[in-house]
Amino acid sequence: QEQLVEFGVGLVQSAAPLRLSCATSGHTISYYVLSWLRQAPVNEREFVAGTNPSTGNTYYANSVKGRFIISRDNAKNTLNLQINNLKPEDTAGYYCAASASIVITNTITEYVCWGQGTQVTVSS
Repeated sequence: QEQLVEFGVGLVQSAAPLRLSCATSGHTISYYVLSWLRQAPVNEREFVAGTNPSTGNTYYANSVKGRFIISRDNAKNTLNLQINNLKPEDTAGYYCAASASIVITNTITEYVCWGQGTQVTVSS
């Protein structure tokens, strides 16, 4: 069973940057499509950004393109999410997850292993 553990600062001001990280195993970081997803109150969970270890490709939801950067640190077995210019609408629980798909997918049901999530609250 793969394990994913997210960590990062929880309360930040609007327009500030934030970096979230997800610790995992060497097998997970090298083998699986890994993504960040988020869920705001009363909203469904949504895909944010993903990365494919085989191709090096990344993919972003339109709502975050240009502000979010997903990256892998294979030496540290860590998946990162750099968030720039935070907005109040970015307030959500953020999850890293591993997909059973061989390509980056924004279909939530394709993700088979999840971290416990970390809350990000953006104050205006």
